[in-house]
Amino acid sequence: MDVLVAGAHGRVGIQLTELLAESEHGTYGMVRSRDQIEDIESFGATAVLGDLTDEEDVERAVEHRDAILFAAGSGGENVTGVDRDGAISMIDAAEDAGVSRFVMLSAMNADAPEDSPDALREYLEAKAAADAHLRESSLTYTIVRPGALTDDAPTGEIRVGDDLDRGEITRADSAQVLAAALEIEATHGETFEVLGGEEPIENALESLSSPGR
Repeated sequence: MDVLVAGAHGRVGIQLTELLAESEHGTYGMVRSRDQIEDIESFGATAVLGDLTDEEDVERAVEHRDAILFAAGSGGENVTGVDRDGAISMIDAAEDAGVSRFVMLSAMNADAPEDSPDALREYLEAKAAADAHLRESSLTYTIVRPGALTDDAPTGEIRVGDDLDRGEITRADSAQVLAAALEIEATHGETFEVLGGEEPIENALESLSSPGR
């Protein structure tokens, strides 16, 4: 597959791009600054220069792609423009371009922003809107909602569920979850939370299709 990573130079996205570039997939990393191109191309991926707040850039980025992994984030600077509207714009462009697969990096508690600290509420509301738009689209989607992200070393082990207690997961493990979800059919049409745990990533994702989950 030809795969586009949106937010390819972010703290999760850059690890995801490197993972995908080592796979059999054609890997394209969307970045917003020319200064970031060299890092993406050093992995063997192709850099795509574009701004998520520019609809024409988004449309160009998704052309001829088979799958999108959305790992972009505003870092709190333009939550509405990037985390909500940028994601929605890419979902719409992917549908129009005939993209078949869309994996979204969301956030734990996105469905209940009112239960979160005030500092996170706008971000979670934006994520909730983008997730809802993706679920209503015609795309084969997966929505991954990690807990608090850390820069610890990856463990390769997680736990997944619909309503987990709050906890942590490494950014490296989150990147591996996104890459694995791209391949695992059991994740199709699923929205799930993920934390560090004791089950190998692929096994945990395969369990999403288990009856009575």
